[in-house]
Amino acid sequence: MDPSRRRVLTAGAGIASSLLAGCAELSGDGTGGGEGDSTPQDTDEGTPTDTETETATETDTSDSVSMAPVGEVTFESVPEKWIAYDGAYADMAVALGQSDGITGIGYADRYYTYVYDEIDGVSVDRSVLTENELLGDTIPKEPFYQLDNDVHLMDPNMLINWFGWSQSDVDEITENVAPFFGNLIFRREDKWHDYRYYTLYQAFEKVAQVFQEEERYAAFKEYHDEFIAEVQSQLPPADSRPNVLLVYAAADQPDQFSPYRLNDQGTSKKQWHDLGVSDALAGTGIEGLSTSDRGKIDYETMLDIDPDVIMVRGHERKSPEEFRDTVLAYMQDHEVAGELTAVQNGRVYRGGFLHQGPIQNFFLTERAAQQLFPDTFGEVSGDEQLFDRQRIADIVAGDV
Repeated sequence: MDPSRRRVLTAGAGIASSLLAGCAELSGDGTGGGEGDSTPQDTDEGTPTDTETETATETDTSDSVSMAPVGEVTFESVPEKWIAYDGAYADMAVALGQSDGITGIGYADRYYTYVYDEIDGVSVDRSVLTENELLGDTIPKEPFYQLDNDVHLMDPNMLINWFGWSQSDVDEITENVAPFFGNLIFRREDKWHDYRYYTLYQAFEKVAQVFQEEERYAAFKEYHDEFIAEVQSQLPPADSRPNVLLVYAAADQPDQFSPYRLNDQGTSKKQWHDLGVSDALAGTGIEGLSTSDRGKIDYETMLDIDPDVIMVRGHERKSPEEFRDTVLAYMQDHEVAGELTAVQNGRVYRGGFLHQGPIQNFFLTERAAQQLFPDTFGEVSGDEQLFDRQRIADIVAGDV
């Protein structure tokens, strides 16, 4: 690595040595596990609890950024080369105009870059992603040396708890290559994550500080708040909104499902929180998918709940029509699934990305609003757009 680009970790007290658990079994969503009831005013995914505290003193200097669990990280210059484990942090960097610097991804197939096709001037080289995937039951250290990045946008405790790393492995890569910077925020159901969580935009702001792109972040935040406020102003009363069952099942003819809890304030449920819908699993005793809970539910369990709407993750490469012709069609012909109210009403939809960044969130919020409230926002398969694609393109291009 060019010494002029070397990044230095100045404090890592936030990575607890007690988190040296073994590699967890990976689920079908390729994340080491799956991912709340809220009012429409909860435009970010909840607030930190009393136990969610920073482990290092926050600084506002131009070259130091603090984030749990890594603590304060000092960068000698703006990172040029970077890698993210998940699509959320990758999307944050792309939103900040850093797409040329990406060298790889944790799981290329679940970083949904097709949304960029609608944003003029925004793209990512997918050949780089597929060539440099950090994918498998274990993640070796060698790719970190080979890619020689300036920052690793991922929570190091994820590597420890999902992929069998030790604290010494994390320290080695930090010292010899570059620091880790990230916090696993897409769900809040893992017992090992006993430090502060961040909302999508809180994490996005931290990444913006790393790349010294605070103006782009501020422009995104301003437009996000305008967009969410406009959508919420058109929502029906709370008691007229549907409840939602969010599950994962990648098969075209699914019979078992991994459940997610909407009352988990992780960022993967942000659109549901902003739209003020309730969790169909509330009060059932069914827990959401996590590193330690691999439970699944079937159609009999669903029938006991009989949700208004079912959202199925694992089908993000399908169009709305393709999803209806496969998954929904199978459910409609199924002896038990066909009795579900949501199936009878045709209210079974694609469930959105597990990992979403700021650009992706605009698209997912638009889609969810149209899935849940088509009379207000238009059909999900229609041409109506709820946000200005060109304004997003301008911000990414630096016209703030």
